[in-house]
Amino acid sequence: MAKKKRDESENNKVVDTELEFVNDSHEKKKKKIKKKRDKDIEQPHEKDESEPQVHGVEKKKKKKKKKLKSELEFVNGDDSREEKKKKRKKREKYENKIIEPNEKPTVSIALPGSIIDNAQSLELATRLAGQIARAATIFRIDEVVIFDNKSDSADDSSVIMMENSDEDETGAAFLIRILNYLETPQYLRKALFQKHNSLRVVGLLPPLDAPHHLRKHEWGPYREGVTLKEQAPNAAGTLVDVGLTKSVVIDQSLEPGIRVTVAMGTNRNLDDQPRQVVSSSKPREEMGMYWGYKVRYAPNISSVFKCCPHKDGYDHLIGTSEHGIFVKSSELTLPSFRHLLIAFGGLAGLEESIEEDNNLKGKKAQEIFDSYLNVCPNQGSRTIRTEEAIFISLQYFQEPIDRSLHRYSS
Repeated sequence: MAKKKRDESENNKVVDTELEFVNDSHEKKKKKIKKKRDKDIEQPHEKDESEPQVHGVEKKKKKKKKKLKSELEFVNGDDSREEKKKKRKKREKYENKIIEPNEKPTVSIALPGSIIDNAQSLELATRLAGQIARAATIFRIDEVVIFDNKSDSADDSSVIMMENSDEDETGAAFLIRILNYLETPQYLRKALFQKHNSLRVVGLLPPLDAPHHLRKHEWGPYREGVTLKEQAPNAAGTLVDVGLTKSVVIDQSLEPGIRVTVAMGTNRNLDDQPRQVVSSSKPREEMGMYWGYKVRYAPNISSVFKCCPHKDGYDHLIGTSEHGIFVKSSELTLPSFRHLLIAFGGLAGLEESIEEDNNLKGKKAQEIFDSYLNVCPNQGSRTIRTEEAIFISLQYFQEPIDRSLHRYSS
């Protein structure tokens, strides 16, 4: 009997062991199936992300195109990326610099003297120069740079002006003489300009009528004048003709024949205390008045930038060409600038001037200028003359410049 019970107990243990084995196997199988199912659920979720996969394909295509572009740039010798870096650093340099409270932004234009050579007579050449002077005054240009297409910059600062010669002038010399003459107030011209063949028909041109061209009966806080030979009542001073009924005395002793800007103040009694000579930029800086343009000569286009009269040079360069890109005036954004330069080409465009300049060998216009723009696309004429391009371009840039100046002042 005891043996029978022992056999039954052992049989029960075997059955329990087998059941445990079966249960363990079943649990393992369940876990395995569950794991597989979870994996199957996750995998379709990853595969169904079609948008990222498409984006990845596009990204690869873009990378490939970028690589191909960089290879082409290397082959063609195009270092535009480096140029962009330089321009960005240059822009940051100006943006981070402390702005003087009286400092006002300036706008300069540069054009080749060779445009005069296309004029068929003295009258037409004079009229062309007159159009440029009018455009510069209407659009409040501060500096006009006339450049030649010389290969080297032997002398960056001067052009041969034949003051004592009555020979006919051409190109840059003629244009500079006419521009300087027209910018000078009428009452000073006789004292500051000798008779010259280039000025024979200048009287036919319309006057600039600029703010500093004051009439005899007008009073202004500043006037342009010329120092005289006559002895001043005060030995330490100098008599100056400022275009009024009487000459005024200034508080400095100067040589005769020098053009000066005189602060007139509000006291209209000319016999009272001596007046003060100030910088010609003072009316613009102190009162925001337009006070005419300066004229500068450059032997080539690289000298236009290199010999900039401003300490830190021009901080934004714009080139105009039919080969430039077109942007609507309302959509063009110029950076905040201190000294802006807009360059115009001659008959063959800016490209020719760059090509003939040894200092710019191998460079493209797009690398030299921060912006290279076509301001008159779909033109009806094969060519736009430089004097026409100046009017078109300066009108085009009015709104972008105003927006930039507004940001500058705020």
